[in-house]
Amino acid sequence: MLRRKITTKLLQWQQQDRLPLIIKGCRQCGKTSAVQDFAHDNYKHVVYLNFLENSGYGAIFKDNLDVDFLTMMMTAQIKNASFEAGKTIIILDEIQECPEARTALKFFKLDGRYDVIATGSLLGVNGYGEPKSVPVGFETMMTMVPMDFEEFLWANGIDEKLISLLKDCIAAEKPVPEALHGKMRLLLLQYVVVGGMPAVVQNFVDHHNMAQVLQMQRDITMSYEDDMMKYAPDRDKVRIRKCYRSIPRQLAKENKKFQYSVVEKGARSKDYDSCLSWIEDAGILRHCYNLSVPELPLNGNSKEDTFKIYMADTGLFISMLEDGTQADILQGNLLGYKGAIFENLVADFFGKMGRKLYYFRKDSGLEIDFVVKYKGKATLVEVKAKNGNAKSMKQVLANPDRYHVEQAIKLADVNVRRRGQVLALPLYMGAFLSEVTA
Repeated sequence: MLRRKITTKLLQWQQQDRLPLIIKGCRQCGKTSAVQDFAHDNYKHVVYLNFLENSGYGAIFKDNLDVDFLTMMMTAQIKNASFEAGKTIIILDEIQECPEARTALKFFKLDGRYDVIATGSLLGVNGYGEPKSVPVGFETMMTMVPMDFEEFLWANGIDEKLISLLKDCIAAEKPVPEALHGKMRLLLLQYVVVGGMPAVVQNFVDHHNMAQVLQMQRDITMSYEDDMMKYAPDRDKVRIRKCYRSIPRQLAKENKKFQYSVVEKGARSKDYDSCLSWIEDAGILRHCYNLSVPELPLNGNSKEDTFKIYMADTGLFISMLEDGTQADILQGNLLGYKGAIFENLVADFFGKMGRKLYYFRKDSGLEIDFVVKYKGKATLVEVKAKNGNAKSMKQVLANPDRYHVEQAIKLADVNVRRRGQVLALPLYMGAFLSEVTA
């Protein structure tokens, strides 16, 4: 059983007000497994309904939302369903397929006898799966993402004490012991190609068969395309798929700013903005917005019409590239595409820890890969596959009167060291920057 961080959040939810909980996230990020594992560990009775696999369950919620009626109908359709006040949890899986079940969350809260967790893919995407009456004040929501690098380390048997040591090295700005540093460099490259989709990670841990990993990833990316063609508005279906398929080409450019002309010749933003939003709302990609100035508040200084896009999971991004890319990465033969690969990796790190993504670029060619809030200050983050020269970062730091930036982090193939205003960290430590953020 894969260890997931969301389990801690579920335990906190159980100990608090326990409003009916909705967990949303991209398909196959592990929502169902995490909820079922938590439920069976913490409740005497678990009643499970999957509206996607069994459309007949939707009929339970069509006419009467009284809790006694609903539980009676569940016992009629679900073998061994048992309801005991305070000891039963009801799991409503793929709730977007039954909007009436979401309306029923209000009645379960008012009744109070049973806990309810719902999961949903594509919730809120262009209104898909929304009930006529959203039970405002009677539900709470969490977003789940694919496994992050720390969860990947857990899956690969890395001891918690070693992970704590890595975090201590960041805080103290001291080098990682060489044996551990070498091990983490190897695991990082594996994470780049495997990513965090739980079924893929489990297969990798069990078999270390990269051909199987790639096939599973491509099956997932194809299922995303199927969703686009099935659930997106008719007018946008083809455009959404074109935007999705353009991601590798967008990131291959030296200037990675998203360009609609790469999607389709003559394409205009007004025709495609909603398409990108659909893909992001589905949890598949993330926007990274350019800043007018690299200052706090970052959101207040972002330019909504100038942005880059990254895949939310590094492994799925790699699977969209040409055959042989996995082997090249594992062997260190990255050639011209290394910038896109490692920028997407850091976007994966930051996105999965809940950071919004920002960068800074000027028409002169000056560009900072990411800008984050770190220890209470705006901080430049430059990403290097090896240990290249960060000219733009040096230029910004050398002009404090113009840019008002005092510190920077370089993520590269190095050990921990500080040189003046720049803290150099191994690439893998990008996954832990939230732990020391003020």
